[in-house]
Formats: sequence, C-alpha cells, structure tokens
Amino acid sequence: MKFNIITFGCKVNQYESNMMKEKMLHHNFSYVQNLDEADIIIVNTCTVTNTADNKCLKEIRRIKRNYPDRVLVVTGCSSQNKQELYQTLGINILLGNKDKSKIALLIEEYLSNKENIVNFNNNRDIEFENMQIKDFNHVRAFIKIEDGCDNFCSYCIIPFVRGKVRCKDFYEILEEAKTLALNGHQEIVLTGIHTGHYENNGHDLSDLIKALALIPEIKRIRLSSIEITELNEKFMETLKTTPKLCDHLHIPLQSGTDKILQKMNRKYDLAYFTKQIALLRKIRPNIALSTDIIVGHPYETDEDFAQTLAYAKECQFAKIHVFPYSKRENTTASKMPEQVKEEVKKERVKKLMALSKELEEEYYHKFKGQKMDVLIETNENGYSIGRTSNYLLVKIDELLDIGSIYERRI
Repeated sequence: MKFNIITFGCKVNQYESNMMKEKMLHHNFSYVQNLDEADIIIVNTCTVTNTADNKCLKEIRRIKRNYPDRVLVVTGCSSQNKQELYQTLGINILLGNKDKSKIALLIEEYLSNKENIVNFNNNRDIEFENMQIKDFNHVRAFIKIEDGCDNFCSYCIIPFVRGKVRCKDFYEILEEAKTLALNGHQEIVLTGIHTGHYENNGHDLSDLIKALALIPEIKRIRLSSIEITELNEKFMETLKTTPKLCDHLHIPLQSGTDKILQKMNRKYDLAYFTKQIALLRKIRPNIALSTDIIVGHPYETDEDFAQTLAYAKECQFAKIHVFPYSKRENTTASKMPEQVKEEVKKERVKKLMALSKELEEEYYHKFKGQKMDVLIETNENGYSIGRTSNYLLVKIDELLDIGSIYERRI
C-alpha cells in the first residue's frame, strides 16, 4: 500500500515525519508524493498558534471530503491539544504526540481489523520516545535530541502538549549522526522543543557539540534554537573552540520590554540579554543572530511596542520571526484582562517585519566581496542555491553538486 505524509510546524515535527516515513518503508509500505496515489494519508499537526490549529483542521476536513475512502492517520500537537474536537472527525487512527514510532504497527493493526484507533497520553512525566533515522529529506539533516518543555511561558501551550523535558541517549545521537553523515549529510541540525536543556548520561549540549565535531564526515553543526539563559561559560567556550559549530544562533527574545517579559514568564531581563549578545559578538564578531518576537501580548501598550522596535534595532538581529500573540486556552496569558485588539496586532506585525527586512539586508551586505563556504541545497534553472555557515542564502551561477560545500566569493 502507498502512503503520503503531510507535516505542519517545527523542525521537531519534520524530524518525526521523516522517522515515520522510514518506519513505514521498513514495513514494506511505499511512499508517494502525490496525494491522489496514496492509500494512507498521515497528517502530523501543529498547535503553536490558533492559525496553526485552523490550518491543520482545514486540511484534515479537505482530505475527508476529497479522499473519503483513504486510511486517515492524524498525530501531533494539535490533536493532542484538541482531543475532543478531533474525535468528532471520524479519523481512522488518532494519536497525540506519543507512539509516533509505532505508526506502522498501528496502521497494520487497523488494516487487519478495520477498527478505528484512538490513543492519547495525557501524562507530562513520560520517557523519551526513541527515534532513529538513517537519512533525511533535506541536505541539512535534523536530529531530535530533546522533547518537552518545563518553562511554562504564560502565552505557550507547548509544555502541556509535549510534556516534561526529556533527552535522547548521548551515544545514540552520535551513532545516528555518523550514519547521516556517511549518507551524505555534511551539516547536522540539532533540534528539540527546548534544545538548550539537553542533558544525558552526565553530558550537556556543549559536550554533545564537541563530540559531534570529532566525526570527520560532519562539516557543520547547527542549533535550531537556544535560550539566552543557556549561553553559559561552557557553551561560550565551545563556541570559541569549535569551528564546526555554525556562525548562526537563533535566540528567542519575545519582547523588548522588561514589563512584558515578566508578564510572559520569561527567565531574563533586557540587561542580561544585552550582556550575553555582547559576549557572543566578542567571540564571533560576524555571527548571525536571529530571534522570535511576539507582538500584542496582553498588557503591551503602544509605548511597549515602540520600545521593542527600538531594542530589536539596537540588537542588530540578522532576522526577526514575528508572531502576533495567539490566545491559547488554559494558558496564564489567556486569562489576563488586558488583551490587545487584533487590528493593533496586525499593524505592529507589519512594522516589525519591515524592520526585520531592513536588518536582514544590512547584515547580508556586510559580506559582499568576501569568500565564504556554501552548502549547496538545490539546483534551479542553471543556478545552484545554498547556505553559508551564518545562514546567508546564496545563488551561484553554475551547477554544483547538491550536498557539497564550495568556497565562493559573495
């Protein structure tokens, strides 16, 4: 039988979908890219915002309408978060975030007896679900090293749907990375819900980075994201002494005022953030620092937003990912009385995105004329397109080997 996987959301979901694909292939199912050819459709959902939930639900209803005779499997954060709603949709196999590694076995069980399966785990205190992949569907291969979050930021639903922090076995990560590198993936991206909290067998994230750097076939190690509070002395030393660690860090700021950071239950203030950013740039002057900022969080005034805009400019981020605050049921922020109007959020998003574009162009122009290493990710219309260590997107006027690194003048 043939299957297709539709993935919404973050790098963790992309990794998990890749793992499910490998499990299905191992059980002699065939993967097809065209939904029309699939007997089985798997949807891996996201719930980070209301918009994410709505996109997932819209797609599932479309599949039910257009492909009523297919086996429909739904899993992920949105189904975990909105269990009662999803149970009304007539889904053949309905999971939350647990048992994705058993996807092929559950599908075989359903095909055997044709009885719908509903399987949710609502306990935060669970063990890390072991997942391994041998290949990845992008040139840069992701490895999920951690799951769950214990931060409970006031706006965020993820700790409720992903559970507590738990981490992958240190030595299993090294083995998985070796396999991926031998299969042609020269860049490894370490990802998780709270990647910087990695700890296993007495090893932390810095130990893992240093161990991965010893694998000859791995040329680059990239972090999907890290919190400012996790940039401790050991990490800074690792950044200084590990050239394979990419010249790019994604560090969520979320707000440029201490008042809103406190309302968000973030674990730092602006003085601390500024000090850590300065230390990073002292170690690596040209490092690309990207960030996330939420606009329109409860209690955010026009003055607060103006301060956020000014602070983001002061930080000289290479890119800002902008999110309008999304009211998530049962979170602390959803119960705050001072909610910001939707039209105000939209206006603030526009202004911050315009600043992001300006800062991105300023950062890119710094590197004109410099020689840099480019990892080729795709070929299009006679051009090669790839990324530098500091995540510049580069277009090269020649056809080069996908997955290889070339030095070129920018």
